[in-house]
Amino acid sequence: MMAKQDQERGAGPEPATALGRVLALCGGVGGAKLAHGLSQILAPEELFVAVNTGDDFEHVGLPVSPDLDTVMYTLAEAADPERGWGIAGETWRFMAMLAPFKELSWFNLGDKDLATHLRRAQALRAGLDLDQATRSLCYSFGVRHRVFPMTLERLRTVVVTEQGRLPFQDYFVRLGCRPRTRAIEFAGAGQAAPHPLFDSLLTGGGLRAVILCPSNPFLSIDPILALKNARSRLRAVDAPVVAVSPIVGGKALRGPAAKLMEEMKLPVNNLSVAEHYRDFLDGLIIDEADRHEIGAIEKLGIRVKIAAAVMRSTQDRIALAKTCLRFAAQLQSPRRRSQVR
Repeated sequence: MMAKQDQERGAGPEPATALGRVLALCGGVGGAKLAHGLSQILAPEELFVAVNTGDDFEHVGLPVSPDLDTVMYTLAEAADPERGWGIAGETWRFMAMLAPFKELSWFNLGDKDLATHLRRAQALRAGLDLDQATRSLCYSFGVRHRVFPMTLERLRTVVVTEQGRLPFQDYFVRLGCRPRTRAIEFAGAGQAAPHPLFDSLLTGGGLRAVILCPSNPFLSIDPILALKNARSRLRAVDAPVVAVSPIVGGKALRGPAAKLMEEMKLPVNNLSVAEHYRDFLDGLIIDEADRHEIGAIEKLGIRVKIAAAVMRSTQDRIALAKTCLRFAAQLQSPRRRSQVR
């Protein structure tokens, strides 16, 4: 019955193949902002957003997909504008009741947000997969652009720290990113394949561009790249691959990216981001504050575009999205990356 209802709500077959599609790879808050900008200038049949699910976990008996939800709420223009995650106008009575139970209260679930996780749990119990559950949720929130999990299989981000191997949410939320990081692993990466839509978009032709949103390269984009054949597909794709760097002026726009880079002995700059993606990247967008890095990055064979990378408003998001598409158009004939790098 639920599957039939989802079909009626619009979670049906894929739209007919069209030219000029854009595939965005996305994590949480920063990436969601650019995905929102892209959604303002591209039709639903033109934009496809593959979202990191390495952060997914179960809490208070409910399946939680933080990045999928952040992207969904942001595209629905329902996200909390100050926190960047969760729903605007959220209340926290449920968490207040959980306060005495420390093993449950370390991860905040808002009262409104709970409805999303309950609906996801109901859909999964009814036999839908995570993609079908996501489509149903997106439709309920009025999101018509295709937002989908990076894989239908289990891959989980594990942060190797001085305190041992930590599940991502323990590191990120419970311990506030405080432990020093030695490495990042992706449990299940050897078995997990990209979502079939991810694969078909990269191999089927008709792509206008692949855009890596300004999400944390190591915690948000790398889980996607760790999927079987994902990097090789990006190296071979017949479309320009453009990334927006999350580093501005030697600092991360949001989150622990700079801290991780320092702990992994990487310079906190855009050159490090470019080197991290160099096997498949055609172009990198960096902020005006980092213009001095152009020469070093272009020595890697990666073109550089200067733009205002800090998105403080919807207009900023749209402007950066337009810059991404224009830049990609200038890179219409990507070189065979495997031969030149």
